[in-house]
Amino acid sequence: MCLPIKSAWLVEIGFGADFFVLLCRNKPALQTISTLNNLITFIPITSLEHPELAPYRTLRQSVEQFRQGKFIGEGRIVVRRLLESTHEILSVLMTSEWLEEYRELLVARPEQITVFLGQKELLNTIVGYNLHQSIMALGKIPTQATLDSVLIQSSPPRLFVAVDGLANSENLGVLVRNCAAFGVQAILVGETSSSPYLRRAVRNSMGTVFKIPIVHCENLVETLTMLRHSHNFKIVAAHPHAEEHNIQRVDFTEHCCVVFGSEGDGISPRVLSACDITTAIPMQPGVDSLNVASASAVFLYEVMRQRNKA
Repeated sequence: MCLPIKSAWLVEIGFGADFFVLLCRNKPALQTISTLNNLITFIPITSLEHPELAPYRTLRQSVEQFRQGKFIGEGRIVVRRLLESTHEILSVLMTSEWLEEYRELLVARPEQITVFLGQKELLNTIVGYNLHQSIMALGKIPTQATLDSVLIQSSPPRLFVAVDGLANSENLGVLVRNCAAFGVQAILVGETSSSPYLRRAVRNSMGTVFKIPIVHCENLVETLTMLRHSHNFKIVAAHPHAEEHNIQRVDFTEHCCVVFGSEGDGISPRVLSACDITTAIPMQPGVDSLNVASASAVFLYEVMRQRNKA
């Protein structure tokens, strides 16, 4: 619920002379504050039962929420990167302590945003406090990139990553973060993989998912085949049982797309058949594979190393 009425009681939270917040405690929408090109509504809350807070109350992302193209970003770094991005933001849930740190980023946003302000004790009741740190935001999943658009926007030599059957959203989020760290220009998400905009994926990407174009493929095999035959890409399968080649013997200095598979089954036979080469990370006897998040860091570092050396 919102705070009860005391019509004469207004609270000023110093946002500076040109931007100040008046919180009147007498109606659900409180006071609408307009500043320059921005319109922000602040709503103090004493309960999480407000209808617009439903997406925040659980770590599980509802089917309806995902169908509507909405996602949750949580934690100080993720929310900051979301505010710095061009992704549309619908609302923010935070304690008043975060207001000063995020003041300029909020003022700079072009869209209307509802900012829910609650006490730390209230926000701590949301599962995963150590993860969300009493600051979260609800955003809109952007219109997905197309293969044509990422080819036009990326510079040669191009580096793409494709994921096949990668269902674990936490591993997917770390893989996205690795892609951002090592200069991947686009991520191709196969039809059997999870979305990088699932809550845990966004969290584990540390908000880097907002920086990389995501292409959702209806048929990953067809997409890889098109890259291979029409755009001169080398399609490299990161496959733990590749005996012929290890990553140090593969030339990554030309256009390439590195394909990563699921945690259990690896890359499916259909997708493997669309690859030019299978390659593995050399390891000690008795260890045949790494977690896909760890393996992607090793592979992509090798790509960057070769390209920096070339």
